[in-house]
Amino acid sequence: MDLKFLRRNSSRHSKIGHLRKKKQKWRRPTGRDNKMREKRRGYPKVVSIGYSKDKSLRETIDGKKPIVIRNVENLNKIKNELVIVGAVGKKKKLEIVKKAKEMKINIYNVNEKKFLKKAEKKPKKIDNNKSKTTNETKPKIEENKDEVK
Repeated sequence: MDLKFLRRNSSRHSKIGHLRKKKQKWRRPTGRDNKMREKRRGYPKVVSIGYSKDKSLRETIDGKKPIVIRNVENLNKIKNELVIVGAVGKKKKLEIVKKAKEMKINIYNVNEKKFLKKAEKKPKKIDNNKSKTTNETKPKIEENKDEVK
């Protein structure tokens, strides 16, 4: 169970920090009519005893502490350890995944097959010249107005 404890109005106000790392601080809901404080159904969860994992499992995967990789050079230093790709861009992530596949290192937070397959696909370019039609190619239909009267 992976819970994110959010402040109640974080989606309403950008300053509170739904997407701003600096401002993402938990503040206990206080207030007479606050629904989160009352732990009502349909409102975000409130931090309370019982939500934390065991100390042995915290920040570990299968009892081992994962190593965060942010560049290709870090891959060379690894031997039989859990690997997680850190916050890097798509280009660098592609390099890391390819190198890890060559070295037969399993990356925990990336599905190699899907990621490489998605990266190989290139967006189709639309040729605007083909879609344009000129007046010369269209047959002209003229109606005789005199005959209609």
